[in-house]
Amino acid sequence: MNALTRVTTLPTAVLAAALLTGLVAPTAAAHPHDRHRDERRVPFTAATVTENTGGTYTVAWNAPGTRGVTVRTGGRTVARGGATGSVTVSGLAPTDRRWFDLVPDRGTPLHLADRLIRLQGTVNFRDAGGYRTTDGHWVRMGEVYRSDSLDRLTDADLAKLRRLGVRTVFDLRMESERTTAPDRVPAGATHVVADVLAGTGTFTSMPKSPAEAEAMMVEGNRFMVSGGTARTAYTTVFDGIGTDRRRGVLFHCTAGKDRTGWSNAALLTALGVPEETVMADYLASNTYRAAANEAVLSHLPAAQAAVYKPLLDVRPAYLNASFDEVEEEFGSFRGYLRKGLGIDERELKELKKDLLVG
Repeated sequence: MNALTRVTTLPTAVLAAALLTGLVAPTAAAHPHDRHRDERRVPFTAATVTENTGGTYTVAWNAPGTRGVTVRTGGRTVARGGATGSVTVSGLAPTDRRWFDLVPDRGTPLHLADRLIRLQGTVNFRDAGGYRTTDGHWVRMGEVYRSDSLDRLTDADLAKLRRLGVRTVFDLRMESERTTAPDRVPAGATHVVADVLAGTGTFTSMPKSPAEAEAMMVEGNRFMVSGGTARTAYTTVFDGIGTDRRRGVLFHCTAGKDRTGWSNAALLTALGVPEETVMADYLASNTYRAAANEAVLSHLPAAQAAVYKPLLDVRPAYLNASFDEVEEEFGSFRGYLRKGLGIDERELKELKKDLLVG
């Protein structure tokens, strides 16, 4: 978010922020139908929650056309601000996941948390939601998650995921990966195999140069769109998201960046999230996996590390290859949903109804 106005924060027992000046409301009387639409729409064009080191949280927003926004958590107000603001809140009790309600003086509130779910056994476990669509809706948080491998989850991690409501786990990995590192899932959760590659030769040989490695990743991302096993796997995932009214759906692969990356990119695109936001979410794996990737590369000879790095990265060229394949094979993204995954207009409408706010 650009040019956010910071406000002074106080202990959370009192207000954590001073009032900021909002935009002037129109003086002309609004039509009753217009007022009704204003009450339902989400006025936020941007909003984020970030958990910082030391247990503080930064909440930032932009809500044009409002006079002010109230920030609440745990049933109490911790900050107030204007149409645009950024506050840092401290002194909050530890919890599995800290949720904040951003309540505008007019329109629908947002219920947000930090996108990253902090676990001992993963580095790239994230909420799929919290993004704005091109038509002003927001993707609900706390419904669908994406992750890297689950084989190192601790008992404490599993208990946390159960409390967070994870009920269905879609495993996008190959049989060899599932055998070597079997999933650990929360008690009572359903484990569903949705093998994207399913014995194909994709990603199974070691490239000999950085260029060959990048070409392999590009080809792999194309396969994720048009490959038969990939289409079957992603159909299974989308069907599960669409039919499980309990939600708490999680899909994952080994690194949580390629097979998982396309799964989330396809979901967000289907929901109407703009391309640049989808790309930013995809590339965020580079940030979340930075330490883990560096640990791998630092133990390799320089020449080998140079070849291996494109395999560990996510790059714009990789995701762009998937979208290029969509256009070439199916004509449009709607065509991919319909012909590639079997999602018709009615099912897409229901998916949006379930997963969008506003």
